[in-house]
Amino acid sequence: MKILAIGDIVGSSGLRKLKECLPNMIASYHLDFVVVNGENAAEGMGITEKMYRDMLKLGVDVVTMGNHTWGKKDIFRFIEEKTIVRPANYPANNPGNGYTIVRKNGKKIAVVNLIGRVTMGVLSENPFLIAKKVIQTIKPEADIIIVDFHAEATAEKIALGYYLDGEATIVFGTHTHVQTADEKILKKGTAYITDIGMTGPKNSVIGMDIAVSFKRFETALPEKYKIAEGEAMLNSCLFEVDDKSNQVKKMERINL
Repeated sequence: MKILAIGDIVGSSGLRKLKECLPNMIASYHLDFVVVNGENAAEGMGITEKMYRDMLKLGVDVVTMGNHTWGKKDIFRFIEEKTIVRPANYPANNPGNGYTIVRKNGKKIAVVNLIGRVTMGVLSENPFLIAKKVIQTIKPEADIIIVDFHAEATAEKIALGYYLDGEATIVFGTHTHVQTADEKILKKGTAYITDIGMTGPKNSVIGMDIAVSFKRFETALPEKYKIAEGEAMLNSCLFEVDDKSNQVKKMERINL
């Protein structure tokens, strides 16, 4: 089974890049399952219902979220659907689900979303303890378990990867918008990469207009977030999962 994880969709240019590339990628790589982080799709803050529906039409199986989950009020119209997950370690009374299990091509695939606590500025529970609790719940039912850890700190992400080694099939990071070159299969079989990057403006500061970014750093004054224009890129990682063992036998970063 071939599973593609696509980095944070940033703004309308990121969504256009997804529309341009994903159908061809599904055909050329013979993809079975696609997971996309969509929490920055609405010009950096949240996701609209139209964007969400467009992603599903393109062949996305599950959309994951993060610290901007509630950035657009639209989210409350579809957050309970099976094809979108918000961080499982958000407060328990939040709407939506922290994980989902989707049946695809004869496999039950679980997707879990978590958010980090280091410099994220979001009220959340301990992602390590919640991850353990969720995986204990779904492991008897799921053939493949995918974890999107939306976090800032590299150390926190790496620690969770080792913490879930042998428990999750795949652990990948999102949020920092810069793809890391540390993809590996850990000792007990879990495939891990610290961050899969972003899908959005190539010439930017993590998606932001460069000049706006300069002003923020020069003055430390609040400046409206403005998505950069111009050429876009798509960052992703492909995981090939053995049909018998349900473990990743090969992983590869794919960037367009």
